[in-house]
Amino acid sequence: MQNPFDQDFWNERYASCQTGWDLGAVSPPLKEIIDHEKRKDISLLLPGCGNAYEAAYLLESGFQNLTLLDISDVLVNELKKMLADYEGRGLRIICEDFFSHEGAYDLVLEQTFFCALDPSMRRQYVEQMHMLLKPNGRLTGVLFNREFEGGPPFGGTEAEYRELFEPYFTILRMEPCLSSVKPRLGNELIFEMRRKG
Repeated sequence: MQNPFDQDFWNERYASCQTGWDLGAVSPPLKEIIDHEKRKDISLLLPGCGNAYEAAYLLESGFQNLTLLDISDVLVNELKKMLADYEGRGLRIICEDFFSHEGAYDLVLEQTFFCALDPSMRRQYVEQMHMLLKPNGRLTGVLFNREFEGGPPFGGTEAEYRELFEPYFTILRMEPCLSSVKPRLGNELIFEMRRKG
């Protein structure tokens, strides 16, 4: 399935600063996830990374192997300027379609990427995540627990997510997120899943 929200779509959003989802900082739930991660030598992927506020926080927290991935070359060029001090020192920044990306990661952090994809691509997202994770690799982050008119973002429910992910992942945690920013409080699920097989 072709993504209707392609590189041109996202380049236009970033070039015109139409990024209403952007918090301007590491989201509290992702900060909580990062702070609880003990191993710093794991390979991490942030797909659809956006402005990647998490990147500097991860690297300053001691993580040594981080890949940022986004389809927008406008954004990636800005990230390379903003994060120039880190690139090559544990950080890779890649402009590529997530569905074409190849790699092997211990951990993938999900924050507003899944909800940016057309819902018709969700099964493909799950399959690609499964392929990108090493055996016993984990997918963790935040998903919206509500529906939206139009989109992106596109929402969903816990039941939908469980049905979608359970064939490929063991769900270790999926519950209401108590550390969401105020506008999202009560509308997000924090989750952690382990790759099956």
